[in-house]
Amino acid sequence: MIFITIISNTNAQDFSGIDPEHLPSRNFAFSTPVINSIELPSKVKLEYAEQGNPDGIPVILLHGFTDSWHSYEMSMPYLPPTLHVYSISQRGHGNSSKPRKGYQPEDFANDIADFIQQMGIHNPILIGHSMGSTIVQSFVSKYPLRTRGIILAGALANYDKPELINFKKTIDQLTDPVDSMFAAEFQKSTAYRPIPFSMMKLFIEESGKLPAYVWKGVAAGWGNSAYTNQLINYKNPALLIWGNKDIFIPQKDQEILQKSLQKSSLKIYEGTGHAIHWEEPERFAKDVVEFVERLK
Repeated sequence: MIFITIISNTNAQDFSGIDPEHLPSRNFAFSTPVINSIELPSKVKLEYAEQGNPDGIPVILLHGFTDSWHSYEMSMPYLPPTLHVYSISQRGHGNSSKPRKGYQPEDFANDIADFIQQMGIHNPILIGHSMGSTIVQSFVSKYPLRTRGIILAGALANYDKPELINFKKTIDQLTDPVDSMFAAEFQKSTAYRPIPFSMMKLFIEESGKLPAYVWKGVAAGWGNSAYTNQLINYKNPALLIWGNKDIFIPQKDQEILQKSLQKSSLKIYEGTGHAIHWEEPERFAKDVVEFVERLK
């Protein structure tokens, strides 16, 4: 497969033999999110995890391609209860509805708009990783006044990259059931640092929930996923977070986005890959909290 070739030419690590006991300890008190679901006016049903004070600052977490709300599971325990956090499994992903059509970035963004309205959320902070960051860009391009700030992690300014074009060609050949090894290699390739074995296993299992038409539907929308011209109209603060070992997205994309977003700053995680919030969950959560504090 084309994409497997791409993976083999990177520094992505093999996590199959990692013992979680040998990973750095995480000093925090676990909090258990409440898992809920909501049916939107479009009849799409979204599963989401919710934690924190209902009167706290609302924060909405949007995952990347083939992930689910679990994508933020390692970072959420580090977020203080003063934040009212929603981690959403977006359409086609996790245990949410999987309609046959509707996988353009605008479709995802409209789901988030409906979710915000139906849940009565006022001026949330939107945080997106990878595909999720594209959806955040789509959302604020259409609704520039409905957030108080955004965080784009591992964000693309556009999808016009040879590696992604080749990846789409491979996706277009997928049939059901999607090869579990293909899903596993994809997830493993996103991380440069070790990920706890149990969590990587979970992420791969979540990828396995996507039928081939969802993989294809999302990839079909990549050609319509450039928002830099619209982002100049977004006036609220924005934070970009990027790992300098990201094999998918170059630093140039961060510079393009930063130029488009008037009130933006960039944080670079040295020695970190595309899966920023998996590789450095505590640091990622700390940067989220610091960003939120600046908005008060």
